Amino acid sequence: MSGLLKSSIGRKFAMALSALFLMVFLLQHFAINILSVFSPDAFNEASHFMGTFWAVQYLLQPVLIFGVIFHFAMGFVLEIKNNAARTVKYAKNNGAANSTWMSRNMIYSGLFILIFLIIHFIDFWIPEMNIKYVQGDLSGMHNGEFRYFHELQEKFVPIWRVALYCLGFVFLALHLLHGFNSAFQSVGANNKYTKGLKTFSKIYAIGLPLGFIIIALFHHFNHH
Repeated sequence: MSGLLKSSIGRKFAMALSALFLMVFLLQHFAINILSVFSPDAFNEASHFMGTFWAVQYLLQPVLIFGVIFHFAMGFVLEIKNNAARTVKYAKNNGAANSTWMSRNMIYSGLFILIFLIIHFIDFWIPEMNIKYVQGDLSGMHNGEFRYFHELQEKFVPIWRVALYCLGFVFLALHLLHGFNSAFQSVGANNKYTKGLKTFSKIYAIGLPLGFIIIALFHHFNHH
Protein backbone atom coordinates (compact mmCIF):
# COMPACT_ATOMS: atom_id res chain seq x y z
CA MET A 1 0.00 0.00 0.00
CA SER A 2 2.80 2.41 0.88
CA GLY A 3 4.47 1.68 -2.45
CA LEU A 4 1.22 2.37 -4.30
CA LEU A 5 0.80 5.73 -2.59
CA LYS A 6 4.32 6.82 -3.60
CA SER A 7 3.38 7.11 -7.28
CA SER A 8 1.16 9.84 -8.72
CA ILE A 9 -1.13 7.30 -10.39
CA GLY A 10 -1.30 5.27 -7.18
CA ARG A 11 -2.30 8.31 -5.11
CA LYS A 12 -5.00 9.27 -7.60
CA PHE A 13 -6.29 5.69 -7.68
CA ALA A 14 -6.44 5.54 -3.87
CA MET A 15 -8.14 8.94 -3.80
CA ALA A 16 -10.71 7.71 -6.32
CA LEU A 17 -11.47 4.54 -4.37
CA SER A 18 -11.98 6.48 -1.14
CA ALA A 19 -14.23 8.93 -3.02
CA LEU A 20 -16.39 6.13 -4.45
CA PHE A 21 -16.63 4.56 -0.99
CA LEU A 22 -17.82 7.86 0.51
CA MET A 23 -20.33 8.30 -2.32
CA VAL A 24 -21.89 4.93 -1.45
CA PHE A 25 -22.07 5.99 2.20
CA LEU A 26 -23.71 9.31 1.26
CA LEU A 27 -26.41 7.43 -0.64
CA GLN A 28 -27.06 5.15 2.33
CA HIS A 29 -27.07 8.14 4.71
CA PHE A 30 -29.61 9.93 2.52
CA ALA A 31 -31.81 6.83 2.24
CA ILE A 32 -32.21 6.80 6.03
CA ASN A 33 -32.54 10.57 6.49
CA ILE A 34 -35.22 10.97 3.83
CA LEU A 35 -37.40 8.61 5.89
CA SER A 36 -37.68 11.42 8.45
CA VAL A 37 -39.70 13.42 5.90
CA PHE A 38 -42.24 10.67 5.25
CA SER A 39 -42.33 8.54 8.41
CA PRO A 40 -40.85 9.45 11.80
CA ASP A 41 -41.41 5.88 12.99
CA ALA A 42 -39.52 4.38 10.04
CA PHE A 43 -36.72 6.91 10.56
CA ASN A 44 -36.51 6.06 14.27
CA GLU A 45 -36.37 2.33 13.58
CA ALA A 46 -33.71 2.67 10.87
CA SER A 47 -31.65 5.04 13.03
CA HIS A 48 -31.90 2.72 16.02
CA PHE A 49 -30.75 -0.25 13.93
CA MET A 50 -27.77 1.67 12.49
CA GLY A 51 -26.92 3.03 15.93
CA THR A 52 -26.98 -0.26 17.78
CA PHE A 53 -26.14 -3.07 15.34
CA TRP A 54 -22.66 -4.29 16.28
CA ALA A 55 -21.35 -4.66 12.72
CA VAL A 56 -22.26 -1.06 11.91
CA GLN A 57 -20.85 0.33 15.16
CA TYR A 58 -17.62 -1.64 15.45
CA LEU A 59 -16.78 -2.52 11.85
CA LEU A 60 -18.36 -0.10 9.37
CA GLN A 61 -18.15 3.05 11.50
CA PRO A 62 -14.35 2.84 12.03
CA VAL A 63 -13.91 2.11 8.30
CA LEU A 64 -16.04 5.16 7.47
CA ILE A 65 -14.07 7.45 9.78
CA PHE A 66 -10.82 6.16 8.28
CA GLY A 67 -12.25 6.72 4.79
CA VAL A 68 -13.16 10.33 5.57
CA ILE A 69 -9.74 11.11 7.09
CA PHE A 70 -7.90 9.30 4.29
CA HIS A 71 -9.85 11.07 1.54
CA PHE A 72 -9.21 14.56 2.89
CA ALA A 73 -5.58 13.84 3.79
CA MET A 74 -4.92 12.40 0.33
CA GLY A 75 -6.66 15.41 -1.23
CA PHE A 76 -4.27 17.79 0.52
CA VAL A 77 -1.28 15.61 -0.44
CA LEU A 78 -2.33 15.61 -4.10
CA GLU A 79 -2.84 19.37 -4.06
CA ILE A 80 0.64 19.94 -2.60
CA LYS A 81 2.19 17.52 -5.09
CA ASN A 82 0.37 19.11 -8.02
CA ASN A 83 1.43 22.61 -7.01
CA ALA A 84 5.03 21.49 -6.63
CA ALA A 85 4.98 19.81 -10.05
CA ARG A 86 3.73 22.84 -11.93
CA THR A 87 6.67 24.42 -13.72
CA VAL A 88 4.45 26.82 -15.63
CA LYS A 89 1.86 28.87 -13.78
CA TYR A 90 -1.75 29.19 -14.90
CA ALA A 91 -1.07 32.78 -15.92
CA LYS A 92 1.32 31.50 -18.60
CA ASN A 93 -0.52 28.47 -19.91
CA ASN A 94 -4.02 29.92 -19.51
CA GLY A 95 -5.19 27.18 -17.14
CA ALA A 96 -8.69 28.64 -17.07
CA ALA A 97 -9.07 27.68 -20.74
CA ASN A 98 -7.93 24.11 -20.14
CA SER A 99 -9.82 23.26 -16.95
CA THR A 100 -12.98 24.16 -15.12
CA TRP A 101 -13.13 26.49 -12.13
CA MET A 102 -14.20 23.55 -9.99
CA SER A 103 -11.28 21.36 -11.03
CA ARG A 104 -8.85 24.16 -10.10
CA ASN A 105 -10.52 24.80 -6.74
CA MET A 106 -11.36 21.32 -5.42
CA ILE A 107 -9.12 22.01 -2.42
CA TYR A 108 -11.29 24.97 -1.35
CA SER A 109 -14.60 23.18 -1.73
CA GLY A 110 -13.01 20.25 0.11
CA LEU A 111 -11.92 22.53 2.97
CA PHE A 112 -15.43 23.93 3.36
CA ILE A 113 -16.92 20.43 3.29
CA LEU A 114 -14.40 19.35 5.94
CA ILE A 115 -15.46 22.25 8.19
CA PHE A 116 -19.09 21.33 7.52
CA LEU A 117 -18.38 17.68 8.44
CA ILE A 118 -16.76 18.71 11.71
CA ILE A 119 -19.87 20.75 12.59
CA HIS A 120 -22.07 17.81 11.56
CA PHE A 121 -20.05 15.51 13.83
CA ILE A 122 -20.43 17.99 16.70
CA ASP A 123 -24.18 18.20 16.04
CA PHE A 124 -24.94 14.50 15.75
CA TRP A 125 -22.09 11.99 16.07
CA ILE A 126 -20.39 13.26 19.25
CA PRO A 127 -23.69 13.62 21.19
CA GLU A 128 -24.63 10.10 20.03
CA MET A 129 -21.33 8.69 21.27
CA ASN A 130 -21.80 10.55 24.56
CA ILE A 131 -25.31 9.17 25.10
CA LYS A 132 -24.35 5.60 24.24
CA TYR A 133 -20.87 5.15 25.63
CA VAL A 134 -20.43 7.87 28.29
CA GLN A 135 -23.95 7.90 29.74
CA GLY A 136 -24.32 4.21 28.89
CA ASP A 137 -27.81 4.54 27.38
CA LEU A 138 -28.07 2.18 24.40
CA SER A 139 -31.87 2.11 24.36
CA GLY A 140 -32.33 5.09 22.03
CA MET A 141 -35.35 6.12 24.11
CA HIS A 142 -36.33 9.41 25.70
CA ASN A 143 -39.43 9.64 27.90
CA GLY A 144 -40.49 6.25 26.61
CA GLU A 145 -40.16 7.22 22.94
CA PHE A 146 -37.35 6.98 20.39
CA ARG A 147 -35.36 10.21 20.53
CA TYR A 148 -33.83 10.21 17.03
CA PHE A 149 -36.55 12.08 15.14
CA HIS A 150 -37.02 14.63 17.93
CA GLU A 151 -33.29 15.36 18.10
CA LEU A 152 -33.08 15.71 14.31
CA GLN A 153 -35.86 18.29 14.26
CA GLU A 154 -34.35 20.22 17.15
CA LYS A 155 -31.08 20.67 15.24
CA PHE A 156 -32.83 22.36 12.35
CA VAL A 157 -34.71 24.98 14.37
CA PRO A 158 -31.98 27.71 14.23
CA ILE A 159 -31.99 29.38 10.81
CA TRP A 160 -28.21 29.86 10.90
CA ARG A 161 -27.66 26.09 11.14
CA VAL A 162 -30.09 25.42 8.29
CA ALA A 163 -28.31 28.03 6.15
CA LEU A 164 -24.94 26.49 6.98
CA TYR A 165 -26.17 23.00 6.06
CA CYS A 166 -27.66 24.23 2.79
CA LEU A 167 -24.44 26.03 1.87
CA GLY A 168 -22.45 22.94 2.81
CA PHE A 169 -24.53 20.81 0.44
CA VAL A 170 -24.15 23.36 -2.37
CA PHE A 171 -20.38 23.01 -2.01
CA LEU A 172 -20.80 19.24 -1.88
CA ALA A 173 -22.67 19.36 -5.19
CA LEU A 174 -19.89 21.41 -6.80
CA HIS A 175 -17.28 19.05 -5.37
CA LEU A 176 -19.13 15.97 -6.60
CA LEU A 177 -19.74 17.34 -10.09
CA HIS A 178 -16.00 17.29 -10.72
CA GLY A 179 -14.99 14.56 -8.27
CA PHE A 180 -17.36 11.88 -9.57
CA ASN A 181 -15.99 11.97 -13.13
CA SER A 182 -12.45 12.30 -11.86
CA ALA A 183 -12.87 9.22 -9.68
CA PHE A 184 -14.17 7.11 -12.58
CA GLN A 185 -11.32 8.29 -14.80
CA SER A 186 -8.74 7.42 -12.15
CA VAL A 187 -10.01 3.83 -11.85
CA GLY A 188 -10.04 3.41 -15.64
CA ALA A 189 -13.77 3.63 -16.27
CA ASN A 190 -13.40 5.51 -19.56
CA ASN A 191 -15.18 3.16 -21.95
CA LYS A 192 -18.45 2.72 -23.81
CA TYR A 193 -20.31 3.38 -20.55
CA THR A 194 -18.67 6.78 -20.02
CA LYS A 195 -21.66 8.77 -21.31
CA GLY A 196 -24.00 6.89 -19.01
CA LEU A 197 -21.65 7.37 -16.06
CA LYS A 198 -21.49 11.11 -16.72
CA THR A 199 -25.28 11.33 -16.79
CA PHE A 200 -25.53 9.34 -13.57
CA SER A 201 -22.83 11.44 -11.93
CA LYS A 202 -24.70 14.68 -12.69
CA ILE A 203 -27.96 13.26 -11.32
CA TYR A 204 -26.13 12.05 -8.20
CA ALA A 205 -24.03 15.21 -7.71
CA ILE A 206 -27.04 17.55 -7.96
CA GLY A 207 -29.87 15.31 -6.75
CA LEU A 208 -28.32 14.00 -3.53
CA PRO A 209 -27.21 17.36 -2.05
CA LEU A 210 -30.57 18.83 -3.12
CA GLY A 211 -32.29 16.00 -1.25
CA PHE A 212 -30.35 16.80 1.92
CA ILE A 213 -31.25 20.49 1.54
CA ILE A 214 -34.93 19.56 1.26
CA ILE A 215 -34.64 17.49 4.45
CA ALA A 216 -33.10 20.41 6.38
CA LEU A 217 -35.70 22.89 5.11
CA PHE A 218 -38.57 20.47 5.75
CA HIS A 219 -37.66 20.05 9.41
CA HIS A 220 -37.03 23.76 9.88
CA PHE A 221 -40.49 24.71 8.61
CA ASN A 222 -42.32 21.73 10.11
CA HIS A 223 -40.90 21.79 13.60
CA HIS A 224 -43.46 21.20 16.37
